Amino acid sequence: MPQSLVDREDPRPLHKQVYEALLTSIRNGKLPLRGKLPSERELVDLFDVSRITIRHAIRELVQQGVVTSQPGKGLYVAEHSGGFELQVLKSFTATAISNGRVPGHRLIEARVLRAPLEISRPLFLPPGADVVVLSRLRLLDEIPVVIQTDWLPAARVPGLLDLDWTVGNRSLYAELRQHHHIHPSRGQTTLSARLASADEAEMLGLHSPAAVLTVDQIAFDNRNRPVNLTALVHHPQRYPLTLAQSETGDIAQY
Repeated sequence: MPQSLVDREDPRPLHKQVYEALLTSIRNGKLPLRGKLPSERELVDLFDVSRITIRHAIRELVQQGVVTSQPGKGLYVAEHSGGFELQVLKSFTATAISNGRVPGHRLIEARVLRAPLEISRPLFLPPGADVVVLSRLRLLDEIPVVIQTDWLPAARVPGLLDLDWTVGNRSLYAELRQHHHIHPSRGQTTLSARLASADEAEMLGLHSPAAVLTVDQIAFDNRNRPVNLTALVHHPQRYPLTLAQSETGDIAQY
């Protein structure tokens, strides 16, 4: 990597300048995917800054999922695709695996509750009907990227909560297909953005105030019955979305 000196007349903090210089070197290929970063001592000499400044910049790169730390070996550029294709019928687990990433999750909540109108109505349920709510912090290569909450009609998924949802790569759609014979066949998605709540920012490793991408989806089976209602809160840098389109309406990943 060619030398990139910080500018002490620049109003940006030194760690931010180091972070952006390293990020630029990664994005333009000077630091290749899976390539090893210079050592901390080398970076101190390269940028002529303190170890604390280097560590602050590296911490940001790790939090963004751009760099991974391999204990005893050093820091490496994480392997990323340009983004993750937006598909309502493809699970997070399947998407991660198809992109060469390791899926995982941390369980936030799993219980049955009486659905409020904003949940019962899109699921075609009477007010106050029981729904299963499953909320998880989704991980890629052990890095938090998405907060996902699913609501499902409880009557259609008996025993779903008897499964161990602390297992790191359990797929909801795989369980629905294999154990409940429920096969999502179509769906719809709404995209938006807003500021993260304090809890969301903490779980996703964002510094408040921070914007998040929100994805609201509903899936239907081949009899047009709602399968699940999903709300996702995306870390905008760690889990970018892509949508491939064509004049004919055919969609394929690019």
